[in-house]
Amino acid sequence: MIAAPEQPRIDEELSAAVLAHLDVQIESARRLLGSILAQGTAIRTRDVEGVVSRLAEVKTEMGARADLEEQRTNLLVRAGIALGVPAPQVTLDAMTMLMPVNAGARARQRSAELRGLLAEIAREHGINRALMRQELAFLDHLVRLIGQEPDTGYRPGAGVPAPTHRVIDAQA
Repeated sequence: MIAAPEQPRIDEELSAAVLAHLDVQIESARRLLGSILAQGTAIRTRDVEGVVSRLAEVKTEMGARADLEEQRTNLLVRAGIALGVPAPQVTLDAMTMLMPVNAGARARQRSAELRGLLAEIAREHGINRALMRQELAFLDHLVRLIGQEPDTGYRPGAGVPAPTHRVIDAQA
């Protein structure tokens, strides 16, 4: 008769560390989302100083998130040892086998909330990037008009100076 695989032991300390880590991740993601949303507002209102300030906030939060990623890796290594698998193979579902049932449910809920925040961050960041490209393209166009420089781009004759047209608005 083949024995059933042994159920991993509940690790209260790991459970508390995972839940605390998820809480810190969520707070960080909320701060990052707030900065990205504020940056989008600054872009739309053409508030250059606001855009730059929000960019500094985003960079600061991304630095903090790098530290959180290291902590996450340490938790995965710990769980992997307890589960007898390599850390990259540890999933949240596997990790919850080391947690009391109610703590596992909270971890799943917090993880879902974090995934939602990260998806919203990615979406808003993509919108901001598109808005910035649009603003920069418009600015590039204005600078070329002012300097009477030819448009560059992938079109026939690109790089060849276009004929200059001067218009005089005069009234007799």
